Amino acid sequence: MSAAKKTDRKPAWLKASQPFIVGGLAGCVATSCIQPVDMIKVRIQLAGEGGAKGTKNPFQIAKNIIKNEGALSLYKGLDAGLIRQLTYTTARMGIFRITSDALKKEGEKTIPLWKKAFAGLFAGGVGALFGNPADLSLIRLQADATLPVDQRRNYTGVFNAMARTVKEEGVLGLWKGATPTVVRAMALNLGMLASFDQSKEYFNAKLGEGFTSTFLASAVSGFFAVTFSLPFDFVKTRIQKMKAGPDGKTPYSGTFDCFRKVMKAEGPLAFYSGYPTYYVRIAPHSMITLMAIDYANKAINGYYK
Repeated sequence: MSAAKKTDRKPAWLKASQPFIVGGLAGCVATSCIQPVDMIKVRIQLAGEGGAKGTKNPFQIAKNIIKNEGALSLYKGLDAGLIRQLTYTTARMGIFRITSDALKKEGEKTIPLWKKAFAGLFAGGVGALFGNPADLSLIRLQADATLPVDQRRNYTGVFNAMARTVKEEGVLGLWKGATPTVVRAMALNLGMLASFDQSKEYFNAKLGEGFTSTFLASAVSGFFAVTFSLPFDFVKTRIQKMKAGPDGKTPYSGTFDCFRKVMKAEGPLAFYSGYPTYYVRIAPHSMITLMAIDYANKAINGYYK
């Protein structure tokens, strides 16, 4: 029996949904591993806001969180993080694979880098729109303790955060910060997904298919994902965390206003604040996600051989 016919044993529903299911679950595994680092990353990005002189040392921040809020606070917002993966990562991974396959010409085994880049940009943008409500909730849950006591939202969890956001700010409040979120996701997925597929093809040709090639390709993709996306992640965090003051005004009127004010008050390097921590958060998350997807796909495809 040919390989093509063996693949046909897989149910049609699984063929269509596998990229989405595997992508979302792989993202949940990665988030569960990386959540404490994400918490520290958010605190670093908020440290210089409003002229504050808070520490940006990740070890000191972790120590302060554990001392003042308890060790479990490092996992604050995990429920929102998992919901985000089940929306954002499910969508982006599935859309990327489907778009890549659609762009492949008949008889073409691989597609050129520019097509991979387009698929990554498109998947990231659409996925981010699905994931923004959970992303907004995650940022607010993680940043709440940095606000003055009388300004804290005191959400009890992701669903409470979403419900109160709708009640207090309207349905569209769930998409606050959507512009930098979408741009950040497009940049991240351009760096992550396009470079992963391209690198994997290279390492497979040089080293053969297997764990080593997948690991090295995921490491390359992690670097590009971090470098491309951090400035947009920085702005996204500032906008989603902000809260109107007693005068009803917010610190930033929008994405470009945030870029302008940060550039003026903190300088261009502020957009790369916490690069090492962000790298430790994004690169391993990307690597774990991509390797988990690769392993799950091999397991599923092997079952139906």
